[in-house]
Amino acid sequence: MGLAWISTTRFALGEPRYTWGMHLSIELDREDDGRWIAEALELPGVMTYGQTREEAIGNTEKLAIDVIADRVSHGELPPSALNVSFLIAREQLAGD
Repeated sequence: MGLAWISTTRFALGEPRYTWGMHLSIELDREDDGRWIAEALELPGVMTYGQTREEAIGNTEKLAIDVIADRVSHGELPPSALNVSFLIAREQLAGD
C-alpha cells in the first residue's frame, strides 16, 4: 500500500503535476485502553482516535480530506488531489 498518484505529468520547471487523484492507506491499531487509532500513512501527522474502529477510520478520512483541501487552497497540490480514495487492509477490518 502507499501513495498512488494515478497519472503524472511535468510542469516546465520539472515539478510533478498530478491529474487523477490519490489513494491513501489507513492503518489501524488498538490502544491498551481500548481506543482505536487510525493513521493515513501517506500524510504525516494524519492520525486520529475513536471509541470504535469505524469512528477512528471516519475521523482519519475527514482529517486527511481537510489536510488535502488545505494544501490545494495553498497551491501545494492541484485540485485533482481532492479525488481521494482510502484503502484499509481487509485483515484490519475483521475482529477486535
